[in-house]
Amino acid sequence: MSPRATTVHRGRWTLADRLEQNLRELPFDVPPGTAAVAVELSYDRAAGVLDLGCLGAAGFRGWSGGARDSYTVAAGWATPGYLPGEAEPGRWHVLLRLHRVPPGGLDYEVRITTADTAPPPPAPQEVPPAPRPPRRDLPEVDGMRWVAGDFHSHTVHSDGALTVGELAALAAGRGLDFLAVTDHNTVSHHPELGPTGERHGIVLLPGQEVTTDTGHANVFGDTGWVDFRRPAGHWLAHAEEHGGVMSVNHPLGGDCSWRNPLPRRTRHAEVWHSDWRDRRHGGPLAWAMAWRPEVIAIGGSDFHRPGGNGLPGEPTTWLLVAEESTAGLLAALDAGRTAVSAGPGAALLLRLGDELLALGAEGTALVRPDGSRLPVRGDRALLPAAPGQHRLETYENEVIALCQ
Repeated sequence: MSPRATTVHRGRWTLADRLEQNLRELPFDVPPGTAAVAVELSYDRAAGVLDLGCLGAAGFRGWSGGARDSYTVAAGWATPGYLPGEAEPGRWHVLLRLHRVPPGGLDYEVRITTADTAPPPPAPQEVPPAPRPPRRDLPEVDGMRWVAGDFHSHTVHSDGALTVGELAALAAGRGLDFLAVTDHNTVSHHPELGPTGERHGIVLLPGQEVTTDTGHANVFGDTGWVDFRRPAGHWLAHAEEHGGVMSVNHPLGGDCSWRNPLPRRTRHAEVWHSDWRDRRHGGPLAWAMAWRPEVIAIGGSDFHRPGGNGLPGEPTTWLLVAEESTAGLLAALDAGRTAVSAGPGAALLLRLGDELLALGAEGTALVRPDGSRLPVRGDRALLPAAPGQHRLETYENEVIALCQ
């Protein structure tokens, strides 16, 4: 990479800066004939957190948040989280979100280098497919079949540890049929999903976790980039206009609990997140009922790396689909043909028309939408269904399965 020009921004962010405007745009110029743009950010990570991204002259070029301190954008490749392509001439901006700035301030330096030659791309990594466990014996409904998946995961395209291939192999090896890959504030992973999923025998659903300091939401589908800088109502409108589905994420999730105003509430919500470890705690269900009575509950592991949150499929969301494809998954999700269990092989509650099928739930209670309860007898029990959400609970009121 042969440098042509270097631009440096340095200074000290203060708490007042963050409170005034927490997302900053640092300008630099890209001359004609530029083959690559490289950005390096330096600051004391022990003192605060600065999130990093990029706007080209023609619009969004990538985001890596606090996961990286540098990136490269070139015609043939880009750092994960960023979009490869010609470096169009004009005014570009480094995006800096002042995510955590201590009262004493935070010194920083951003060094931008434009070059007339691009560095070689990293060598591609081939990941062999993993052996898959057999599918569960589940009945079809009107010619449709149940598939197991997970609506929340991350890769090296944001703050995850695994490549798309490594994640696909892990999820397929755990018996999942689909996995939504929802990297933060970027769509750079989307081009990899189709061919990688086909190689590993799993549908990798395009997604984006739209991430702000006041809450996160997933947008599912190949909708293009969702501008996290806009109000949450824009995210929902964008999803609907482009054939996608938006779901509020981990609404009671610590410092990223949902606090964004919406002109109308989403129909879908990640009611069962991997941090709901003590499911005797009724907070997520209480939130969901207050959010909207007919909320469509889904589950997400929020997988980042082994040893972190849950593994892919913890919890598992089940969809009743006409076909195993992105379009088929989105149609089932939009229609609310969903169920959630603790894992791919855990106790399960499925709607079969006017009946419910409880699997592996002997000795539990079926809780109906009106609050009434029925005992579950046997490992494969049929029970009457009513409109609305049902759940299975143990004698300790621990939730072990949900069903729309």
